[in-house]
Amino acid sequence: MALLQFARRPDRAIARTPDPRASAALLEGVSLEVMPRTLAKVDDLSGLLPAGSRVYVAHIDGTPIDDMVATAARLAHAGYSVMPHFPARIIDGPDMLADWIARYQGEADVTEALVLAGGVTTPRGAFDNSMQLLETGAFDRAGFTRLHVAGHPEGNRDIDPDGSERAVMDAARWKATFAERTDAEMAMVTQFAFEAAPVIAWTDRLKAEGIGLPVHVGLAGPAKLQTLIRFAIACGVGPSLRVLQRRARDVTRLVQPFTPDGILGDLAAHKAAHPDSLIAGVHLFPLGGIAQATDWVRAQADGTSA
Repeated sequence: MALLQFARRPDRAIARTPDPRASAALLEGVSLEVMPRTLAKVDDLSGLLPAGSRVYVAHIDGTPIDDMVATAARLAHAGYSVMPHFPARIIDGPDMLADWIARYQGEADVTEALVLAGGVTTPRGAFDNSMQLLETGAFDRAGFTRLHVAGHPEGNRDIDPDGSERAVMDAARWKATFAERTDAEMAMVTQFAFEAAPVIAWTDRLKAEGIGLPVHVGLAGPAKLQTLIRFAIACGVGPSLRVLQRRARDVTRLVQPFTPDGILGDLAAHKAAHPDSLIAGVHLFPLGGIAQATDWVRAQADGTSA
């Protein structure tokens, strides 16, 4: 319970008029993140999301590449656009990178990738960050049509231990410059957050720095509050964690699933008011389960969400 003991801070709510149409519009093209072991529990992949929807396959350290490729192939055969993770720090070197690309393309016709550093602290081989993977030119030579990279609206202590965002911004500038040198379409996808204001402020800072990469904002799908707090702390979610902490003080809401309706509405209102915002879409982390997450997407699209 010590995690929930914190000083009260004033809310920084965004004034908005909820508009289901704006929320549904922002959800168009929503992507979903899965892991091989969780997707294996889903017998029927048809109808989870509209045909052609992008599904990321998260490569957690220790997951065999065989499982990753098999999951990608299953999703591709079900009609989805598959984007596997390529975590730099668990790839031994150029030969392993080339082998992974060849296997994904040979068995699942993959032409998209999320290129990121990865969750391990110590690199296993030659690569320490996503930029080194991109610089190999392996994705361009293989004809990848879309490359996504990580964005950090609330900072990243692994990259900037001092709590600033200097290194994060330097990396974002490099990625934006690389986007001009590759034929692949590029965008940023963010860690999940629970409050729109930090995300909006961060995208404004990117734009002010001349970084124009589209941003797909990570949202946590419906889940129990305790589950979300556990994942948020493990994943290093920053100031927006206070949204969950405030909710945890209300014992009447502890048993109710948390849904991202509020942050979605705020982001959608901002996008509707500022069409030139870098915010381009939503990426969903199904922390409470894949079925719950996709049911929520359908309810938002239908305007039936509470």
